[in-house]
Formats: sequence, structure tokens, C-alpha cells
Amino acid sequence: MAIDVVRELVGYSHATQQLHTVHHPSVNAKHRAISTYTSDLLRSLPVWRLVASYFPIKLYRTTPLPPTQRYIFGYHPHGILSHGAFTAFATESLGFSHLFPGLENSLLTLDSNFRIPIYRDYLTLLGMNSVSRSSCEEILTPSNTNSPGRSITIVIGGARESLEAKPGSMRLVLRDRKGFAKLAIRTGATLVPVLGFGENELYTMTADLDPETKTWSGRVQRTFKRVFGLTVPFLYSRGPYKWGFGAIPHRRPVNIVVGRPIPVARMEGEVDGGYLDEVHGRYIEELERIWEEWRGVFAAGAGDIQII
Repeated sequence: MAIDVVRELVGYSHATQQLHTVHHPSVNAKHRAISTYTSDLLRSLPVWRLVASYFPIKLYRTTPLPPTQRYIFGYHPHGILSHGAFTAFATESLGFSHLFPGLENSLLTLDSNFRIPIYRDYLTLLGMNSVSRSSCEEILTPSNTNSPGRSITIVIGGARESLEAKPGSMRLVLRDRKGFAKLAIRTGATLVPVLGFGENELYTMTADLDPETKTWSGRVQRTFKRVFGLTVPFLYSRGPYKWGFGAIPHRRPVNIVVGRPIPVARMEGEVDGGYLDEVHGRYIEELERIWEEWRGVFAAGAGDIQII
């Protein structure tokens, strides 16, 4: 089956308040011509643009998304703290509403975060919701909302993937994660893969503490993840001064590319396993396409993408 090649991305600049285009190097010059209490004020505070400009972080779309549909954005990779996902989908610092007008989107996080007083109110005002199955279905089910463009963003790799956040690599915990695809089939939502180039570059994982090795630290990390559902990656980053040592993320660019939508046929009742595998496979193919087409622009020198 022939696959159309995407040769340009569209981003939004707060400085000029206009959309702008980034062209693929192969293009010749002649061809270039449930949160119900979301606070738009909080999402649009100038401080978020300062956060985005620190790295900097930029958001690009491959193609416009009609607001008449519902979408499940799958963000990859998780990185250490998912700075890219938060900045792009929980704030307006990267111009989400300008790139995707009419879409109301919720970034999803652990349900346990909504059990903390005050913090849960802060998350709610940012439009964030729980990643629990009931929450996802309530947001995406047509009968439960009047907005046809209601969508969610899930960092699919989760805590497990944070242990793979090694600079220079793109290892995605995705091969056996099909719950998001099953959710799309049950609700009829369109899947949209999102790849954050540079997310893994913001912190440095200590090499000899690699969880894949037989070290005591690797066993500690895996055990902690199994028992508490959280990870404690051993890492370091920059300090408050130029040559300092600390936990402030490195000042390295993060370029977030929103891929092409993957239509999904709604299926009530038991989801067919064969169709689930087909949808999951198409999703992975789109992620691989994004990586192969744009790593020369945003991740020069990086190796191949790995699905684990």
C-alpha cells in the first residue's frame, strides 16, 4: 500500500501570532510557497511561554484535524517528567488552540494525583483528567458531552518508559500496550500519534544504573515500579549555575510533531482481536514514519526508533 510522504509541518509563533511552516530538507525551494472547570486564564499565563522558551519547546501539526471528531493523542516518549506533553497539551504556550481550532483537549495523568487537595484543583483548572478507563470513556463517549471535538492526550509509555529515557535513543514501551487502541475502537475516537523529539535529552540517565542490567539499582527501580506504580530513575542534570550539578532539566530543544490521524471504526461489545492488532500496527507505522522523516531535522545523529 502506497504511503503519502509528508514534507512540511505547521507550528504557531506567539511572537508573530501567526502559523509558520517547517519544510523537510528534501523539498525543493520552488515547492515551498472532564474537567468542567478548565481555566483558559491559567492555561494561557505568560509563565508557560517562559517555560517553553527555556528549552525551547515547539509544537507542529502534520495536518489539520476537523473539530467534528473526537481524538486520542498518544504522546511519546514519556521522558523523565513529560515536559513536552504538559507544555503542549495542558497549556496554551505552544498554540494548541491555534493549530487545532475547535478541539477541547484533556491531558491525562494518574488517578492518584486527584486525591491530593489543592493539587487536584490545579490540575482540574488546567483541563487535566484521570487516565482511568472510566474517565477516558466518559470524555470520549458522544452521549456524555455536547462538544464534538472533545479529545484526550495519553502518555502511553507511562512510568515504565521513563526508565528508557536515555539521551540519543528513542525506545518506546508500546509493543504490548493496546489499551489505548481498544479504547479508540470502543468509542470510535480517531488515534493521533505524537512524537516529542528531544524529550529524552532533558536529563541524563546514569549509564551504570541502567535498569536492563543486573545491578542492584536496576532491581530497586523495577521493584519500586511493581509495588508503587511509580519509577525513581537515577539521573542528573544541570544546576542553577553554568557548571552546576543538580536536577534542573538541560536546556535542549524539544520539537513535538503531531502525526496524521488514524480513523477507527467503532465496535460495541467485545473488540475483535484481529482488528485491534491492525489498528495498533497502523499506529506504530505512523510513529515510525514521523521518526524516519523528521529525525534528520530534529534528531540528527540519533539511531533507529525501537518499539519494546
